[in-house]
Amino acid sequence: MIRVLLVDDQPLIRTGLRVLIADTPDLEVVGEAGDGAAAVELAARLRPDVAVMDLRMPGLDGIEATRRITADPGCATHVLVLTTFDEDAHVFGALHAGASGFLVKDSRVEDVLDGIRTVAAGDALLAPGVTRRLISAYTGAAPSPRADLPGVTGREREVLTLVGQGLSNAEIAARLTISAATAKAHVARLFTKLDARDRVHLVILAYRAGLVTP
Repeated sequence: MIRVLLVDDQPLIRTGLRVLIADTPDLEVVGEAGDGAAAVELAARLRPDVAVMDLRMPGLDGIEATRRITADPGCATHVLVLTTFDEDAHVFGALHAGASGFLVKDSRVEDVLDGIRTVAAGDALLAPGVTRRLISAYTGAAPSPRADLPGVTGREREVLTLVGQGLSNAEIAARLTISAATAKAHVARLFTKLDARDRVHLVILAYRAGLVTP
């Protein structure tokens, strides 16, 4: 069961999400907050697996709340941003703050529910249309095809390519006909070898290396 904290200053949005999740067997709402300060307090007390976070809220906004939640060493909560706004400043601010995913509120219901599962599993998720802008902003230059990746094995290069394409560990395992544990181990080694902060950073590195193109 994935335990979810809903964070939005609009009660109607929280109610809608709560009803949707109530009909989903593997998800459970354990708390709700109408502002960032309450979200930080509830995350520390309830230790949810995922916080579904709005960005624009009174008082403490979603970006700062995300930063505080993900900076808490005793809290393993992953943050999935769900907002009306997908301007670059919001996207980059949320990701810098430690968010694991970013979706807009006009996303399909299935995409939101799958997004919760994705970030709960430790994977990254970006709304369609956001990835290309993110890569462009971070790289600042065209990728170098087949760039050298010191210490990265051929198999790890394959895994990095698939991470860059947005595949989860389970999908990578299926594509390469390996176990999910092996796929996870390859990704973990890539984090170490490439000094990557998170899975989004691995995506950026895959683009920079020319393994994936927009």
